[in-house]
Amino acid sequence: MTLIVDSGSTKTDWCFLSHSNTTLTIQTKGINPVVQSQEEIRQTIETELPNKARQKAINLNDVDKIHYYGAGCVADKTHIIVQMLRNVFLENAEITVESDIMAACHALCGRREGMVCILGTGSNSCLYDGQQMTLHTPPLGFILGDEGSGAALGKIIVNAVFKELLPEQLCQSFTEETRMQMSDIINNVYRQPSPNRFLASLSQFAARHIDNPAIERLVIMNFEQFINNNLRQYTSSGAAPVINAIGSIAHYYSRQLQKAAENNGFTVGKILKSPMSGLIEYYKMTL
Repeated sequence: MTLIVDSGSTKTDWCFLSHSNTTLTIQTKGINPVVQSQEEIRQTIETELPNKARQKAINLNDVDKIHYYGAGCVADKTHIIVQMLRNVFLENAEITVESDIMAACHALCGRREGMVCILGTGSNSCLYDGQQMTLHTPPLGFILGDEGSGAALGKIIVNAVFKELLPEQLCQSFTEETRMQMSDIINNVYRQPSPNRFLASLSQFAARHIDNPAIERLVIMNFEQFINNNLRQYTSSGAAPVINAIGSIAHYYSRQLQKAAENNGFTVGKILKSPMSGLIEYYKMTL
């Protein structure tokens, strides 16, 4: 069997793809070697995964190829993932570990060239030639960048609410629905762990009120900032202005992404909520 892994900070999907193209999927806690300890990662890979595999009668010794894509899979951290996978799977299993942006490349474009974007809790982008990234704009994280992301949208909404840039009824709806005052927001952003996830959770307010023109303008503005700060260098290098995107923000606000693209001379190509379906199709071609 071939194992395809899509790992984020919140959850990890393990898809077992047989040579007859049947699939079985297990979900475990998220894995991110940049923000998690080795012990946390070990608990997920060496304990939680085997336990859930047994529950689904999956024999991990049948896996001969592992394609692992994950958040935090930078050069000096990949060996952690490889070693822990070796502790669970056969020693001669073929293992490749790549970043989440490469998962997006393979899922969205396969072996075709294109502009690839991640628009979820955070954001990322690159230009892909069908085999590898050729250009990459650093996203810089939710404090310095991550335009277009859920965290950035949450930040925009909070700013508009507490500076009273939105209609009074919307500001009141925000505090009623979130049950949070300004002091609660400040505490969660500056004093609690995972402020990016917290801000992204606030972006759900936009989804509930997306039919309000004031809210839709904020969502479009978020995408326009992403396009102008992250994608312009790709088109300046001759890339076609076609946005292929993966992630919950791209999926749920696809109409607003389309409007932002049109406003700035871009079009929208393929959109996926998560990469797994595209990755399965990508690797089915190699079986």
